Amino acid sequence: MKQRVIILFGGRSAEHEVSVQSAVSVISAIDEKEFVPIPVGITKRGRWIAGVDPRAMLARNESAVVEPEGEVGVGPIVEILMQGDVVFPVLHGPYGEDGSIQGLLEILDIPYVGSGVMSSALGMDKILQKTICKQLGIPVVDFVWFTDHSYALEPDRHHHNIAERLGFPCFVKPANMGSSVGINKAVDNDALAHFIEVAFKYDRKVIVEQQAKGREIECSVLGNEQPRASLPGEVVPNADFYSYTAKYEEPSTLYIPANLTPQQVRQVQELSLRVYQALDCSGLARVDFFLTPTGQIYVNELNTMPGFTNISMYPKMWEATGTSYPKLISELIFLARAKHSEKRRISVNYRE
Repeated sequence: MKQRVIILFGGRSAEHEVSVQSAVSVISAIDEKEFVPIPVGITKRGRWIAGVDPRAMLARNESAVVEPEGEVGVGPIVEILMQGDVVFPVLHGPYGEDGSIQGLLEILDIPYVGSGVMSSALGMDKILQKTICKQLGIPVVDFVWFTDHSYALEPDRHHHNIAERLGFPCFVKPANMGSSVGINKAVDNDALAHFIEVAFKYDRKVIVEQQAKGREIECSVLGNEQPRASLPGEVVPNADFYSYTAKYEEPSTLYIPANLTPQQVRQVQELSLRVYQALDCSGLARVDFFLTPTGQIYVNELNTMPGFTNISMYPKMWEATGTSYPKLISELIFLARAKHSEKRRISVNYRE
């Protein structure tokens, strides 16, 4: 009997459009001999719509999707999710990749693709993720962070600290966001102040990182308890850095696999697995790196639900390693059910 797979996409995030594109690719490539895809869209206002075609949302714009009046009730959402045997949440950014949806699916006891609540939250929060890496001796660039409240009280102190500790240029980022949304390069104090305000539009926490000059290398990880790493790829931005525009509007040049020495390939793969296991990830993740001219490799960040279109880096790196896009989707669904079965083994009765 075919498994019913709910493809959950869209969402209340600045990465909404990227998620819709990912859903189009998954639905187009999924093995329909094994699975029945059930598209479920979430609009930018949080309305859940079962059966909406993501291709139509792309073609007509979301404004063409008619939303009923009133709030979304918990009951209808549960009914929608219970229609599937497994959920593939191709949701990027807040309210989807940060543990929110994962928590709902855990409560409903539904298998789902990707990492759990804690791992998803850590993967989304650049500050907590980098703090864990630093404590474990995984190389990351130096950084500082602060909340909107702390910054509002003493902006000059934060500016001075950043200039003294990190220097210019530096990168200003919202702590919880993906696809380079809200990320900007500050070359002086005036730009720093402006870009901090921009970053606060997307999150209440901001992280500022020291610039790491070098090549941008990425690596895909797949698996649960015994994950494996793909051949790395390289991104050469057609801009000053790998911004949202460089990713989606002015496509950068991709080299898959990356032109690395065998030793560098092993280093990238080993570091990818270390970060993946340090955050207790499952299913999939993409790990991004900086490779400096001196050969130093820094972990930039791990993404628990990276862009998943058929031309995205994550599946393309697996394709170069020997796993096709349709087979990758099938394996992720298998891993989701395996993780769910393993969790069911754990007793909830303290007397047993």
